[in-house]
Amino acid sequence: MADEAPSTRGTTGFLLEMGMLKRSKRTGWWIAGVKDPESIAEHSFRVGVVGAVLAMMEGADPAKVALMCLFHDSQETRVSDIPHISRRYLTAASNEEVTADQVSAAHPAVAAGVQGVVAEYENGTSLEVVVAHDADKLECLLQAVEYREQGCGNVQNWIDTSLASLKTPSAQALAQDALTMSSIEWQQTYLRP
Repeated sequence: MADEAPSTRGTTGFLLEMGMLKRSKRTGWWIAGVKDPESIAEHSFRVGVVGAVLAMMEGADPAKVALMCLFHDSQETRVSDIPHISRRYLTAASNEEVTADQVSAAHPAVAAGVQGVVAEYENGTSLEVVVAHDADKLECLLQAVEYREQGCGNVQNWIDTSLASLKTPSAQALAQDALTMSSIEWQQTYLRP
């Protein structure tokens, strides 16, 4: 029983740290002129949903993909959301190293589980990994389309680079649809009286 308290406390600390993602903004959008970009948590939530949907379409394991998507940016509590332009000038620890530090005091099963998910996302080659990476890029494209609708005209580079990096046919098809749909079209199409 005495061994449970430190790992429970460490796990609670990890959960509290993950709450920082709700308050941390995706800073790359500032470069595009977005004044109040979404939080890392908001991004990760939709990446998880997109990942599960893509996995269903591609015949991958939706739960595994959603789990990878959920943790794909969790390291940003410690290293922040470093825009791609900044990475040219900075050397950061790997996501696996950051994750290991984040869960070092957590319950051993939690530490092993989270580290395994992050390591697979960062280094794996399975269909689930490919789909999870596509989910991240597709969510970025969706967000760029939404920001463009809100009047931010400097997001085309995010759209172009996200579109070019998509690997799966399902992600490519969804991206093409997103480029020709308004963000409210779902309401007009599916919620008619």
